Amino acid sequence: MTRPLISVLLPVYNAEPYVAAAIGSILRQDYDRLEVIAIDDGSTDRSLEILERTRRDDSRVSIISRENRGLVASLNEGLAVARGELIARMDADDFAYPWRLSRQAALFAARPELGFSGSLVDTLLHGRIAKGRLDPVFRLSLPVLSKFFTLLMHPTVVYNRRVIADADLHYDGGYRHAEDFDLFRRLAGRYPVAVMPESLLVYRLHPGSVTSLHGSEMRRTHLRIVGENLEREGLAESSADLRAIGDDVSLDSVRRAAAFIRALEERIAGLPAASQPSFAAGALNLFYFLYQLVNDEERPALTHELLTLTGKWNAIRRREKYALSPGAWVPWLSQASMWAGKRADWVAYRFKSAPAAAVLGPYRMGAA
Repeated sequence: MTRPLISVLLPVYNAEPYVAAAIGSILRQDYDRLEVIAIDDGSTDRSLEILERTRRDDSRVSIISRENRGLVASLNEGLAVARGELIARMDADDFAYPWRLSRQAALFAARPELGFSGSLVDTLLHGRIAKGRLDPVFRLSLPVLSKFFTLLMHPTVVYNRRVIADADLHYDGGYRHAEDFDLFRRLAGRYPVAVMPESLLVYRLHPGSVTSLHGSEMRRTHLRIVGENLEREGLAESSADLRAIGDDVSLDSVRRAAAFIRALEERIAGLPAASQPSFAAGALNLFYFLYQLVNDEERPALTHELLTLTGKWNAIRRREKYALSPGAWVPWLSQASMWAGKRADWVAYRFKSAPAAAVLGPYRMGAA
């Protein structure tokens, strides 16, 4: 039986420090029936030069290069020219373990009905790599969860072109910086999806990443998508109160968001028993999203208000609960406690992680 061709879409924009290692990790896969489609999105650094050098050395690489149009346009261009039965995503600042594509191809061979799939990732931060772990929430209904958060890590995704209709496999530019969330919610409602319980790549966190540079817009679009989904499900008459906090974190928007969460939980309680756990888990994830959004403002009084109005004090870590308890009256004490908590988190990360060079060395991938 002929193994399927895998097309790997690699959008690139000013990724000079990382792209050679990223594309090299794909070309060194133990699955060699692949093509790499690199889309240079108007880079102003040496990214294109690196890609062209790689193309000269390996005929499996092709390049699309033109002016900057953004990630959505790059992905759709790649989809339009991809020849593979399976289409994989890859980011220009990550590393794929050598067995990534063979493991994913094996999954689709075993489950040909799957529309798309992704996996866990190991995380690279400050030169250290921590192993990914499967969240138990993924034992619940993935189509339901897809209405509340981005199901899969985007650079781990593989789409099954033999299953997904061409008209469905596209990114919508109206959901900029949350285009994966939008696509996954649309696909999960129509095609089977799976999350592989193993890490297949190393996901790099750094100040130049899309998440770091466009976090505010990403959060706003995320809340817009969740709101749309809940309105369609009849779980919210209007999502205006949810979207408002994405535009401006204030006492008023926090109170409105808290009221939205309470009303959502009441409506979920009226759903059939079979679907309640998945929707309840999604609603809790939405609360955590709002909690992080408010907490990032470093205004403890607002976080205190959110926790109090939603009744979610017991849903956060005990250390954070103690730190935020005086937030409404002694905000400086909460700020100091939260700062100390972040330092403790970094120490914990060091203990549960390993030096990147030790992890990546055997695969000839540098940590630069």
